[in-house]
Amino acid sequence: MVIMEWSKLISIQRLGKATVSTSNTDIRSAFQRDYDRLIFSSAFRRLQNKTQVFPLPGSVFVHNRLTHSLEVASVGRSLANLLVDHILKTDNSTDRTLIEQIPTIVSTACLAHDLGNPPFGHSGEATISEFFIDKESVFKDKMTNTQWADLINFDGNANAFRLLTHTYNGKREGGFGLTFSTLASVVKYPYKAIDSPKRNKFGYFNQDFEAYKNISENLGLKSKDKNMRHPLVYLVEAADDICYQIMDIEDAYKLHILSFQEAFTLLSGFSYFMSADQQENFQKTIDNLNDNNEKIAYLRALSINALVNECIKTFIINETEIMNGLYTGSLLKRISSEASKAMKAIQKISIERIYNHSTVIEIEISGHRIIHSLMEDFTAAVLRPEKFSSEKILNLMPQQYRVSKESSMYDKLLSVVDYISSMTDIYALELYRTIRGISIPKI
Repeated sequence: MVIMEWSKLISIQRLGKATVSTSNTDIRSAFQRDYDRLIFSSAFRRLQNKTQVFPLPGSVFVHNRLTHSLEVASVGRSLANLLVDHILKTDNSTDRTLIEQIPTIVSTACLAHDLGNPPFGHSGEATISEFFIDKESVFKDKMTNTQWADLINFDGNANAFRLLTHTYNGKREGGFGLTFSTLASVVKYPYKAIDSPKRNKFGYFNQDFEAYKNISENLGLKSKDKNMRHPLVYLVEAADDICYQIMDIEDAYKLHILSFQEAFTLLSGFSYFMSADQQENFQKTIDNLNDNNEKIAYLRALSINALVNECIKTFIINETEIMNGLYTGSLLKRISSEASKAMKAIQKISIERIYNHSTVIEIEISGHRIIHSLMEDFTAAVLRPEKFSSEKILNLMPQQYRVSKESSMYDKLLSVVDYISSMTDIYALELYRTIRGISIPKI
């Protein structure tokens, strides 16, 4: 007997709507509508100008947050298709049409997983957290410990849930109005910052707790005093981990950070799964390719395919633990020893050669300076709104992010975080230059 049941976990109930209406004339399922809402949203489009790892492209086009999210959605769908095959063979109690919606739910959650990330990658997250840590004497005594924990542990995961669910000024109730299942599949860490076992790893801000509580209770994600992950979160997390670690190797090769032989050797580590015949076909394909870029792309595809199969095997082996909310860690942490060895080799060289490469460090330093400066200007304006300069600064904020003068300090600071985290790298840079008088906007 498992605690979580697919019949409850897959729900078309939407946030912001008390009742759900369905029509026989609808050509899209509720979950397909979720997918379309994200694809056509301005928040999703903005990802094209947000850093993934390397600076935004010059002569070589590397991944940004948008292309990364699209690839994660593709891998997530593959994982979900394999899970559907397994469930349909082993579970006769759940409506087949519900189970068949899982790939759409997972791919949609994959599209949404990075929406809350601020400009300049993980450096942006760290900068916002450190800003508030440094300002403890200014802000902390004006809010509760739970509220303060949200700010000093700012996390893009929690911010994604907020972006999807919060009712901003002039916007629809319930944010994007997505289904409970899609929203729950985005929440990797189902607890508040103050309850987090790891710094900067939590699922929702205190202001958004009621939204998450409503979702988790509806889907059966609470056991006694414990909040459980939605099982599909493991697929979203695995798709993200697979894509960024494998694709970073390809990007590093294209940018000449890694040589062809280094990238080839790392990605060839996943050829362990091939039979003798497959190995022979693999070698023939490699020999017939004259373009080294194509060879790396071919190996990348094989590597992703191997890891998809490894992760779904891990899910199936640990299915009872997962469905009872007892599984800890990610799927990639428990893959076979051969695959794990190949992944560790990639992780080691990524840390040594990629994430500490000068171009990555330079964008992190620049991003830190830009975001810290913007945080300084806008929070100072929130503290002293009556000043002439503060009034002008706050007027730059779009209406959807503004709060009243009577709002709590927590709400005011969150409004600043909402605005700055929504920016693209390019917009943040332009606004920084304008406010600092480095450049004057053209009329």
